[in-house]
Amino acid sequence: MSKRAYFGTDGIRGQANKHPMTAEVALRVGLAAGKLFRSQDERRHLVVIGKDTRLSGYMIEPALVAGLTSVGMDVRLFGPLPTPAVAMMTRSMRADLGIMISASHNNFADNGIKLFGPDGYKLSDEQELKIEALMDEGLQEGLAAPRDLGRVKRIDDAQARYVEIVKATFPRHLNLSGLRIVIDCANGAAYKVAPTALYELGAEVIALGDNPDGTNINEECGSTHPEAMAKMVREYRADIGIALDGDADRLVICDEKGVVVDGDQIMAIIAGAFAKSGGLKGGGVVATVMSNLGLERQLNGLGLSLERTAVGDRYVMQRMREGGFNVGGEQSGHLILSDFSTTGDGLIAALQVLAVMIQTDKPMSALGRQFEPVPQLLENVRFAGGKPLEAKTVKEAIADGESQLNGAGRIVVRASGTEPLIRIMAEGDDPALVKKVVKSIVSAVKAV
Repeated sequence: MSKRAYFGTDGIRGQANKHPMTAEVALRVGLAAGKLFRSQDERRHLVVIGKDTRLSGYMIEPALVAGLTSVGMDVRLFGPLPTPAVAMMTRSMRADLGIMISASHNNFADNGIKLFGPDGYKLSDEQELKIEALMDEGLQEGLAAPRDLGRVKRIDDAQARYVEIVKATFPRHLNLSGLRIVIDCANGAAYKVAPTALYELGAEVIALGDNPDGTNINEECGSTHPEAMAKMVREYRADIGIALDGDADRLVICDEKGVVVDGDQIMAIIAGAFAKSGGLKGGGVVATVMSNLGLERQLNGLGLSLERTAVGDRYVMQRMREGGFNVGGEQSGHLILSDFSTTGDGLIAALQVLAVMIQTDKPMSALGRQFEPVPQLLENVRFAGGKPLEAKTVKEAIADGESQLNGAGRIVVRASGTEPLIRIMAEGDDPALVKKVVKSIVSAVKAV
């Protein structure tokens, strides 16, 4: 695949007002994506745009709009809305393209642009490369005639529409009455919709991270800082805590004692419940190479498989679509339930866990430990250049480690997609052996 100049593993991302996250690049993205998705028929073409609560959204959104309208695309603006909501609304409003302005769980200084096709799925690598090629054309190419310029409207009820979609994913015969729920919205895109959906389903809601000011998104709150939620759960004696990230496509949960439950355990809870009710498709779950071996053993014990992909939710989704799976995700809490949505949705995943709590009549502490995680150790080694993973000594160290673990563990060694780092992860039943194996591979990488 050609080297990508703008797009990374999840859209275009960077520090606001520095290349590539400038108004000029956003304008070029609007022009290029508009040209690519504007087909040749005579109808009006539509793009929907959502954003999180970052200050720089005020700069990026108008630049995108200028580019899109200048090539004849009509635009509908949602304002602050979760990433999965933008994906859903792209499809439900029959738009040609959906755009989310967000840098997810990063701090406020960063921002990003994610694109969704008319089917609500993230764009393919090929489509992103076509957009990049068009971005480097002159700004005068392919502009619309004065009468054909796009029109822009704000959709005032976008949040209310998403709340109704989310509520409809919760089993109709259940409600949340009697449950006290702490919801941490990370001062991000779900700051209105998440507390509203939980309240309307009957819960007593205690919200935090619901007062964004443009610079406090993900700041000591949300899924990257679950301690704020856990503290609140203990303080208010809540039944469960739910923490979303800045664009609400991932979640972390804590039980009534404040103990944090990660994405692997949440996948086990949901997959187990779906399997029991006959609703699990594909005969198992799709996760990445980083998911704990304990999850794999837990699923195998239920007669289910765990299929592993490269790190990144787009690879998880791709495998789910190929194999007909409806549950997938990452240890980080990025959970995809394809019966309901085309990308990770923290709020919908949380509702499925709440449904299991109610149906089993068990506290979260009894559900949160579906399996004992196998001891896992991850080390990052910075390298100056070259390809350390292709070195004979590194390959030998990995092979030696695998033979020592002898089937009772796993080793994953990969280059980071965003930094000059080699990530070395090993897991196994014997923590001392895991430590020894990682140390040996780290030494081999450093020696290259």
